[in-house]
Amino acid sequence: MPEKCAVSGKSLQHMDDYSTTSAPQRCGYSVSDPSSKISEADRWATLPERGTSASLQLIAWIAVRLGPAVARLLLYPITVYFLITAGAARRASYEFLKRARGRSVHWRHVFRHLHCFAATILDRLYLLRGEFGRFCVTIQGKDVLKRQMETGKGAILLGSHLGSFEVLRALGVMERSFPLKVLMDTGHNENITRFFDALNPMIAGTVIAPDRPDTLIKVRESLDAGYFVGILGDRVFGADKTTQCQFLGEPATFPVGPVMLAALMHCPVVLFFGLYRGRNRYEIYFEHFAGDISLDREHRAGEIQSWMQRYVARLEYYARFAPYNWFNFYPFWDQSAGDLKVKSLSL
Repeated sequence: MPEKCAVSGKSLQHMDDYSTTSAPQRCGYSVSDPSSKISEADRWATLPERGTSASLQLIAWIAVRLGPAVARLLLYPITVYFLITAGAARRASYEFLKRARGRSVHWRHVFRHLHCFAATILDRLYLLRGEFGRFCVTIQGKDVLKRQMETGKGAILLGSHLGSFEVLRALGVMERSFPLKVLMDTGHNENITRFFDALNPMIAGTVIAPDRPDTLIKVRESLDAGYFVGILGDRVFGADKTTQCQFLGEPATFPVGPVMLAALMHCPVVLFFGLYRGRNRYEIYFEHFAGDISLDREHRAGEIQSWMQRYVARLEYYARFAPYNWFNFYPFWDQSAGDLKVKSLSL
């Protein structure tokens, strides 16, 4: 399962100037403070790993020694295993694909969805080993990054759990296409995190932990030094302030951290989506999102919701464009969680 890569509520606790608790809130445009309710993303993130160090080492040995063709063949029985055993993930896939595709969903579509996720995890191994030449990567919106780099100042790269974040990190760090830091919580999935960090300590060294006292200072220093700071804005965790946005026809809860961080840092925001297109092909899309997000104190909640809805609209566009790249395998739309038992989908 991918690490959490988001603006943690803990890292926002000092953003007193941008607190939304006392701001007037228009009907339908509220920003909620953290509550005792555990989100579905929290439930998913706190589950024990199913991938052991030994299994990871075995897959890596096969991938390196026998090559990607053999390794990709192994993804089929692995995907069948999770299709059978990961019931909650299977149901979440079915619900999402039905909304994104706008038509009926069968087991073969869910299989393709899980297989797409497995393929990006395997590709992550090659990307972290610096084998970028194995992949055919097309980039749309290069000029957006180029113009920002020419200013000498950094920007926030705002993405999601749609597609591969690792292909962006490899492009930025290994290929030196642009200077990159990432705001990422790697506390969960310790086995897989240690495994991938060992493959490439240089990329591991670009991570900014989101729950440290100096997190915001490091983000500020990175932006001032011309770095892009990558964050993902689609998952809600326990400490996050949230807002409601329309996503694929119904309201869903999203964290407001990305907008609050951009407003505090007074920096541009660029959207990115790294989509897996099958075999060894990826498409990376960059879009200008905002030059400077400024929030009016009297209408802060509504403005935050409006900015997040703009982000969610682009997320919806790409989710419909490449639905099998959606890697949030838990109930995403608002509903009572109850005592749902979820199995981790970790390869």
